[in-house]
Amino acid sequence: MAGSYNSQKTPTRRDVLKYGGAVTGSGLMGGCAGLSDSDSESTPTNDTTEESTETSTESTSYSVTMEPTGTVEFDSVPERWIAYNGSYADMGVALGQADGMTGIGGADRYYTHLYDELPGVAVDTDPIESSPEVRTKEEFYELDNDVHLYDPYMLINWFDWDESDIEEISTNVAPFVGNLIFRRSDSWHDYRYYTLYEAFEKVAQVFQEQQRYEAFKRLHDEFIADIQTQLPAADERPNVFLTYGVTEEPDEFTPYRLNDRGTSKKQWRDLGVNDALGGTDIENQSTTENTDLDYEGLLELDPDVILFRNFAEMSAAEFRDTVLAYMEDHPVGSQLTAVQNGRVYRGGYLHQGPIHNLFLTERAAKQIYPDVFGDVTGDTELFDRQRVADIINGDF
Repeated sequence: MAGSYNSQKTPTRRDVLKYGGAVTGSGLMGGCAGLSDSDSESTPTNDTTEESTETSTESTSYSVTMEPTGTVEFDSVPERWIAYNGSYADMGVALGQADGMTGIGGADRYYTHLYDELPGVAVDTDPIESSPEVRTKEEFYELDNDVHLYDPYMLINWFDWDESDIEEISTNVAPFVGNLIFRRSDSWHDYRYYTLYEAFEKVAQVFQEQQRYEAFKRLHDEFIADIQTQLPAADERPNVFLTYGVTEEPDEFTPYRLNDRGTSKKQWRDLGVNDALGGTDIENQSTTENTDLDYEGLLELDPDVILFRNFAEMSAAEFRDTVLAYMEDHPVGSQLTAVQNGRVYRGGYLHQGPIHNLFLTERAAKQIYPDVFGDVTGDTELFDRQRVADIINGDF
């Protein structure tokens, strides 16, 4: 990994007046060498117990360690914050911090309509609409946040920042805490990955909301355990093909393997889904691999279930009336088993946090195993909405 810097500097105006969000220790570029590989996400390491709270009665400072930025020190809990994507924004909402969100890095992939199903939970979308793509230094200065829930290497590799830009904003505005976790196909991401709940725990440390995090984790673990006890035997589960939807009249299909351990596919891993691409030589879509299938190629696979990423704003009925209807009328598409059985569905979001994950797991369980969990268009609820709302609102 190119370059490094030592971020132990003289306190700035913001350090003195606000809370001193300094990056210490190894700094942004430190910690990249010798990190565990992407399969070691659940193995305890020295950087899984990073919270360090000062015991002095004169200080309430604490620190949070998360790759790639290393250890970040806070003198008080951040009030104003921003996340790059829906996963970290959703974490902030889950931790009761919605009122402090000032914008987002990509509003097009953050879906707030699901919060409407949680009694007493509301997210003001005005800041998101006012600042929907915060990716420039000027915007970071203007919003003047207390913490940025961004992976800084994403800014460097996607938006042409350099290390000096990251250092400047970290010093003059606020630190970065975040790790790109939704996929694992970026060659530049050569440092540790985190599972959804490992990243969520870090964000909870940032906001000093560990009790809310623990309450959420208990709910999640109970929910997943209950679902998994009801799953059919592995050899009785349907095989599933995941693709990305660009148009309501699809004629090409981008293959995505389900074995990627990114958080965007968490629900299907938890549900033990069989990948229709398993045992084939079809490569996963990535930054270096771009292979699309036509209807004939898809018919050779003939999956039991087809899932389309995108179409997040569509209802199940709208999706069936457009995408599925087009495939049913297609001369080759109509021969697909999934199409004939009406098992073509919306596949969920790329960026999911803990709240979104509950809804997407419930939806996927009904899509893949309707005989067990009920039809996806039915009213059966697999997790307690009120309990989720209570945690968000601090009643736990």
